Amino acid sequence: MDLLLLALTASTDPVPEPEDVRAGWTAFWIFVALAVATGLLLWSFVRQIRKTRANAERGVFDPSDPPKPGRRPIPPREDDRNPSA
Repeated sequence: MDLLLLALTASTDPVPEPEDVRAGWTAFWIFVALAVATGLLLWSFVRQIRKTRANAERGVFDPSDPPKPGRRPIPPREDDRNPSA
């Protein structure tokens, strides 16, 4: 059955000549827009990770949660070790 469909598709869909095919400016600008969007998403991701790490170091998250396996725990700040200071 697949062979029959392949044969019918090949007979009804001719292959264009190489000189008839060109990418065009629309595809170029779509590519540029996708590259810019990817860059913005990566930039935002890095900012969020930095905020999360800074908050973890400040002790914003629940300290009673055990650290996940394979991750090193974040050491407490000097202020947290000596509360009388």
